[in-house]
Order: sequence, then C-alpha cells, then structure tokens
Amino acid sequence: MGTTKQNIHQRQVRSLTRKEQQGQLKRLIEDVRQDHPEMGAKCLYMKLRPSTMGRDRFYSWYRENGFTIVARKNWRRTTDSSGVIRFANLVKGQELTSVNQVWVSDITYFQIGEEFHYITLVMDQYSRKIKGYSASRTLHMETTTIPAIKMAMKGLSEGDQPIIHSDGGGQYYGHNFLSTTKKKLTNSMGKTAYENPHAERLNRTIKNQYLRHYNPHNQNDLIIKLKYAVRMYNQGKPHTSLGGMTPELFEKNSLMYN
Repeated sequence: MGTTKQNIHQRQVRSLTRKEQQGQLKRLIEDVRQDHPEMGAKCLYMKLRPSTMGRDRFYSWYRENGFTIVARKNWRRTTDSSGVIRFANLVKGQELTSVNQVWVSDITYFQIGEEFHYITLVMDQYSRKIKGYSASRTLHMETTTIPAIKMAMKGLSEGDQPIIHSDGGGQYYGHNFLSTTKKKLTNSMGKTAYENPHAERLNRTIKNQYLRHYNPHNQNDLIIKLKYAVRMYNQGKPHTSLGGMTPELFEKNSLMYN
C-alpha cells in the first residue's frame, strides 16, 4: 500500500485523539453557553483555541454539529456518540449505601483574563467528597481526567471498584483513560449533562463559591487555589443532605460504621 504499519498506527492514534477532543469540545461549548447563551463561533474559537483544528475547520465543525444560533431555540445538544465508545448508565435509579460505590466526574472551564483553563473533578456521590482533581491549560486527557482519576484511586481500599460516571465526554472513553481505570473502576455514562447532575452542581459550587472569590491570576495560581478550594469544600462545607456534616466527616463516619 506504499506505507508502513507504524505510519498507519500513528494515523489511527491521531484520528482517535481528534475524536476524543471533539467530543469534549461539544460539552465545553454547552458549558460556556450557560454563561454566554448567544456566543457565536468566532468568540468561541478565540476562547477555546482547540488544538486539533484551525479556525476554518472549527467553523465548519461548529455548523455541522448544529451549534449555529438560530432565533431563540434551545442550543443544548446531547453529547454525540457516533463513532465513539459508549457505556450504559449504571447509576440511574441506584440506591447508594456506602462510599466508593459511585464516583461522578466532569470537566469544566475556568476563565482567567482572556485565557481558558480546564478543571476536572471526581466526587464520591454518596459522601459528596472530592476524591481527585486537576487544573490544566489543554483538553488532553493526560492533563484532565487521568491525573484526577489517579489521585482519586490512591484512596481506594482493596476490593473497592467504584462506578465512574460521566456524561460521555471524549476524555472518559479514550484508550489511555480506559487503560488507567481497567479492573479498578466500572465505566458509566449518561447521554446528556442532565444525567450527571451531581457533577454539574459540584462544578458550579467550586467555580462560583470558591475560585471566583480566590481570583487566581495564572495557571500555577489556579493549581494552588483549586487545591485550597477542594480542601475547604471537603473539610469546611456542611451539607444538608449529609445531616449538616462536611463531606470529610460524613465519609469518615460512614467508613467507621460500615
């Protein structure tokens, strides 16, 4: 065929990486439009600066995926699952009785000046404790979901195998992410952000109740202040749903009596 196996493999890897990032890019456009409902393609491109496509390709992709704003229609779209890995929603209707049963995770953006940064959080749905997190300048899974999930898995006891639930963004079905979670976590996905409400709510809490008040100035400052925000949330924020306890205390009591 006039090429080598190595070249074919490299092309496949590049193609998969593009699909992973494009899947997450759709989710981030929806996230941005919660704050900027009528932001168009030009401004979105300047803010998101996707590494896998140039401006003209982004505009075409934007139109092809139905993000063009027409009148006052609802812009929210289901995360595209065509040609990508999908997992069943394993948490719908499930009654939780202990920690490390279900973890929920999502990626959101955080803007510092004109720059976009990305925050990934992993939370135990039962205790509401944040188990892992990361702050990054790119959407690569190596800087978003993988470091966050590795941090979370450090606290697992032998025999624990939580479900990791997301809304199906590309960083949750990539080869490296699945290799990291293999035999340790069970993958679950909702079809829309509405099927991952706990992660959505956590994103808003960390961004609006903590980080925006801490006012990080750059990426390094964001890393430091995200760590502080997570500590304040886990150890200092009482939850009505936890009987007035903080996530840290609730989880400690739960593990003590289970």
